[in-house]
Amino acid sequence: MSTQIAVRLPDDTVSQMDALVAAGDVANRTELVSVAIQRELRRRAAERDAAVLRAKGADDDLDGLVDWVTGHFEIERD
Repeated sequence: MSTQIAVRLPDDTVSQMDALVAAGDVANRTELVSVAIQRELRRRAAERDAAVLRAKGADDDLDGLVDWVTGHFEIERD
C-alpha cells in the first residue's frame, strides 16, 4: 500500500532529479524521493543506535569491535 503526498521542491532540485531520470539513473522522481527518504531514515536510526552505544557502552563479546566503530564512525550531515 502507498500514500500519495504533495511536496514543493526548488526548481533546481527538480531539474537535477529530472536529469537523473533522463540519464536512466532512476526510473522516476518517485523512486528517487523514496530512496532518499529511506536512506535518511536508516541514517537517523544508525545515529540513534550509535548514541545508545556511546551512552551505555558495549555489553557482549563484540565489545572491542563496538568500541572501535563508535570511535571511528562519522555521520554525514548535509
